Amino acid sequence: MTRAWSVRLAREEDAPAIEALIHISCHALQKSHYSDGQITGATGSVFGVDYQLILDRTYFLVELKLKLVGCGGWSKRKTLFGSDAMKTGVDTELNPKCDSARIRAFFVHPEWARCGIGRQILQHCEEAIQDAGFRSVELVSTLTGVPFYAACNYSEHESFDIPLANGLRLPVVRMVKQF
Repeated sequence: MTRAWSVRLAREEDAPAIEALIHISCHALQKSHYSDGQITGATGSVFGVDYQLILDRTYFLVELKLKLVGCGGWSKRKTLFGSDAMKTGVDTELNPKCDSARIRAFFVHPEWARCGIGRQILQHCEEAIQDAGFRSVELVSTLTGVPFYAACNYSEHESFDIPLANGLRLPVVRMVKQF
């Protein structure tokens, strides 16, 4: 497949397209590790748009012929995962001297999975994170994403479950990388 895609920063008006991509991506690519109930329960809360990433200009979109095929970003804020729906207060900024930046909200269109889009976004994020003075980064990965992040030199640090509004739980893994 061609790699003629472009990478740009997300804008607020991109949110509906991002939400649509998240829905398509999760319902197709997460099925190998999660039930339909878990995916549905996580969509909109765990899997959803975090407008702060867009406002901070740390959320990247990958487009191919003006079609959104991937998204993901990084954060200089305390929130480790989840959409706006999961936030309960002010999302304070991290200190690059002692805190880890965050990798957040990576989703790829199923037709473009395993074509290098995720790695392209991750490269943009890691460069920006280091430019911002952070020496480490952490993330919460779905079980589906763990092999991708492990291949990019992230190490597993903790497994835990996120409780979902529908009563189910979503197993995830916190991963870390040092620069």
